[in-house]
Amino acid sequence: MTRLDTDDAVATTPRPDHEPETAGHGPRALLLEAREVPLGGVRAMNVRRALPQRDLPLVGAWCFLDRFGPQVTRMRVEPHPHIGLQTVTWPLEGEVRHRDSVGNDVVVRRGSLNLMTSGAGISHSEYSVGEDAAPLDALQLWVALPEARRHGGPAFEQHAVLPDVALAPVSGDAGDATVVLGELAGARSPATVHTPIVGAEVRVPAGSRVRVPLDPAWEHALVGISGDVAVHADAESIELDNAHLLYLGIHRPSIEISSREGARLFLLGGEPFEDDIVMWWNFVGRTHEEIVEAREAWESRGERFGRVIDHGDEWIPAPPLPAVRLTRRRRRV
Repeated sequence: MTRLDTDDAVATTPRPDHEPETAGHGPRALLLEAREVPLGGVRAMNVRRALPQRDLPLVGAWCFLDRFGPQVTRMRVEPHPHIGLQTVTWPLEGEVRHRDSVGNDVVVRRGSLNLMTSGAGISHSEYSVGEDAAPLDALQLWVALPEARRHGGPAFEQHAVLPDVALAPVSGDAGDATVVLGELAGARSPATVHTPIVGAEVRVPAGSRVRVPLDPAWEHALVGISGDVAVHADAESIELDNAHLLYLGIHRPSIEISSREGARLFLLGGEPFEDDIVMWWNFVGRTHEEIVEAREAWESRGERFGRVIDHGDEWIPAPPLPAVRLTRRRRRV
């Protein structure tokens, strides 16, 4: 599960210099629609992309969020490269076999986290398990690496045991959350992070309203996974489905969430990122030249990205670069 298109409209449209910078100016309740993106080819998959948004490229260090499914499909994603990021794979249904150039060959399934750190370069493949089409549903997220880590070596972790935290009820029963990455309410995921961050699956019981504590120094957002969700922010109630991202801004100590029938959603947030980024295809960098260099290294099949274990000549060629210069993305909200 990875990005296989270039999304040039988002990658190459900068914030005009005359527009004011608005990040960190306080709480928001901005509902942003996810885009349907067809991956096509032998994958024949559609994904729903909540990040990046044209006006919101980052939430903390989170720079990418796709929902794969729910669908019945046979996934065959051949070896492809990454730079400058961590991939966070959070399965909701089904099993996926991950192989990479560091030598890992593992199956990721519901309840476990795959975390791959690219550093200066890594490659990997992702196949659904078995030869027949099967149910598949997952979140694929990327975390932009800070300057201090993005030029380092590649790494991979899988975590099958993650901490849960109770969420205090405002009414009804208590909710709970699994801390997938970073820290929430004093519970910390064992996965390696390089910026202050949180990624958590939140569960709200039927007929209940719960309070989710937030770090007020961080910005946050929510995406729906399943069930009916109402987010109570700034004296209004906002319905959140699985086709939208709700950006909450910064300086919130908590948020209240209710559900009539019971719901799951994903919380992402963190300290506002240290820099604007250039993101194109599977690469996160800071300049057009870095992206060009990484693309050329992948196309030359050199040593930078290694070779994925148990693969032969299969690989995904890089798409052509757009006819314009890639620019750093800055928020407009």
